[in-house]
Amino acid sequence: MKDPSLEPKLGEMLTSMLITMTDRGPDSAGIAIYSGETKGRTKMTIQSDDPEGSFGGLDAALEKVVGGTVKMRVKSTHAILEIPAGTTAKTRAALAEMASGIRVMSRGDSLEIYKEVGLPKDVAAQFDLSKMSGSHGIGHTRMATESAVTTMGAHPFNTGDDQCLVHNGSLSNHNSLRRKLRREGIHIETENDTEVGAAYLTWQMQNGMSLGQALESSLDDLDGFFTFVVGTKDGFGVVRDPIACKPAVMAETDQYVAFGSEYRALVDLPGIENARVWEPEPATVYFWSHNDTPTTHEKAA
Repeated sequence: MKDPSLEPKLGEMLTSMLITMTDRGPDSAGIAIYSGETKGRTKMTIQSDDPEGSFGGLDAALEKVVGGTVKMRVKSTHAILEIPAGTTAKTRAALAEMASGIRVMSRGDSLEIYKEVGLPKDVAAQFDLSKMSGSHGIGHTRMATESAVTTMGAHPFNTGDDQCLVHNGSLSNHNSLRRKLRREGIHIETENDTEVGAAYLTWQMQNGMSLGQALESSLDDLDGFFTFVVGTKDGFGVVRDPIACKPAVMAETDQYVAFGSEYRALVDLPGIENARVWEPEPATVYFWSHNDTPTTHEKAA
């Protein structure tokens, strides 16, 4: 959001966009929301098929491990843990040891990811997504192609602090790249090709690249066809492969920047009739930040 007055409506806007696109992917749905950063604290979103059994007393048990206050709020099958900064790895390891069946959806200072199997309208209602607020967010409905229909296989994917990715398309070299990234110490949970794309960007950024540089590098290193939308704490980026066979459309007003795989996902946004609407160019990286002016990084196809 460019206009902070729209932040309370973020969840409502994203929910409407998701439901409109149901027929593109009715198997699962998810939303990443950026909000509620607290100084000196980190958030970890977790999921369980048995939340009552898994989450009961979990905050108190984790406090003994991390050595600080752990707060927890439960939303259906998900819970958001607020933990001391710098204890993410320790918390993940503790969860693996003490709580079977708990899956980590996301971690970061402001990122929360909610996703489940099912129709977008049902997933949105399950988490009351329409009432969520935030500075920006990314949503996705999925038609399974590269992996099974599971909660962990749903988009968005989080592989680095406050970083998430959704993907429209298919990567042909994801198996070899997954093996390479795991050898490099990048944590990958699933067999989904999209998570490999997210992990690749995390790896490049850990090795000193900016998000724009990592997205540019993906045009050389990732085989297949893809449109990526990547969220960070500061904003979000978009890149399409050089052929750009997957549909994509963007809209920008004085109040917001929006992306959809089809224009119909954008038609209910406020002021869309006066927006600048365009199709992202192939092999071109776009990024919008809360702190900087919009940037475009072009790479020859």
